[in-house]
Amino acid sequence: MDRDEAAALDVADPLAPARGAFRIPEGVVYLNGNSLGALQPAVEERLRRVVTDEWGTGLKRSWNDAGWAHLPQRVAARIAPLVGAEPHEIAVTDSTSVDLFKAVVAARRLRPDRRVILTDERNFPSDRYVLAGIAELLPGTEVVAVAADEVEARLGDDVAVVTLTHVDYRSGRMHDAARLTAAAHDAGAVVVWDLSHSTGAVHVDLADWHVDLAVGCTYKYLNGGPGSPAYLYAAERHHDTLRSPVAGWFGHADPFAFGPEYTPAAGADRFLAGTPPILSLAALDAALEVWEDVDLAAVPHRTRALTSLFVELVDARLAGYGVTLESPRAAELRGAHVTIGFGGAGPLSRAATAAGVIGDVRPPDLLRFGFSPLYVRHVDVWDAVEVLHDLLADGSWDEPRFRATETVS
Repeated sequence: MDRDEAAALDVADPLAPARGAFRIPEGVVYLNGNSLGALQPAVEERLRRVVTDEWGTGLKRSWNDAGWAHLPQRVAARIAPLVGAEPHEIAVTDSTSVDLFKAVVAARRLRPDRRVILTDERNFPSDRYVLAGIAELLPGTEVVAVAADEVEARLGDDVAVVTLTHVDYRSGRMHDAARLTAAAHDAGAVVVWDLSHSTGAVHVDLADWHVDLAVGCTYKYLNGGPGSPAYLYAAERHHDTLRSPVAGWFGHADPFAFGPEYTPAAGADRFLAGTPPILSLAALDAALEVWEDVDLAAVPHRTRALTSLFVELVDARLAGYGVTLESPRAAELRGAHVTIGFGGAGPLSRAATAAGVIGDVRPPDLLRFGFSPLYVRHVDVWDAVEVLHDLLADGSWDEPRFRATETVS
């Protein structure tokens, strides 16, 4: 495929108009939406209004007049259709790590006669840190980590909770969530999925998969902004028995009654805790508006098309330069990012960034490129591979200025 053919695909793509909602700097090919999604001018305007008018003028009155008190529920209603859930099954609050803690502890309490939390040994490090902390807090709890393809075989009558990340943060490999959830249920376990690298990029249907609980971030493919609040999903069938380990006032059935005893709110709202972060929630609320005009069925198709084109071009243009494909070759097994291996991953990534192609690095030798389906184009994929080819071909990636490490790579 040449660049003109890639451009023709963009013209015919039904999701092409969505790119107009985003601010992509001139001369930049942004393939890092798997870490931080691009900004929308609508978000800037919304934050200006919240800060200047609602906070600056409305002050405390804006909790009522501007609807701040119900902003978590409004954002939850926007996220619900993206993951195959009902609004009352979603709580938008805290970070992904905090939500994972709450979800796994609540799941563990549903199986008090079992001791094992089962996970993938290459699960996202923060998730594993959280699980280790839970094991320290809950006597008799043990975290067992096995290879991804050994999870199903390890299921047994001692497993209380299975918690996995749907799309692997390094390789982009995607689990069969429906099959693994069914297998865990057959073994009597409760399932908690981390959808941070899935929501807004690949097909997610929590109701159809019969998932118990799930968490996910909103600053990647949902473009909510750096540190935007995560969400927690709790299936309706568990609402009467789930208990959050953090019983904060916004998770109370009547938070402003200030009663002495805690009564959990209905639905997933019981997982809310402290005062909602209004500025972050408002930014996320505005960012999610773009999805109202998106055909959700087209999203996974575009993700596969973009990642498949990248794999095809990497094979064609980067062969012979020491580059290896570290993601599944079959599109149906991949999420929305593709990882390539290279001995000088850090310098090559920094050289590519200097040339306008922004990806990221996972040490020691992996480069990741994320393909946000709402704004990445086929021509962006073509241009990115050409930049990588030129850097490798002339050796300019190995200049001394690209060898210095960065705090966030």
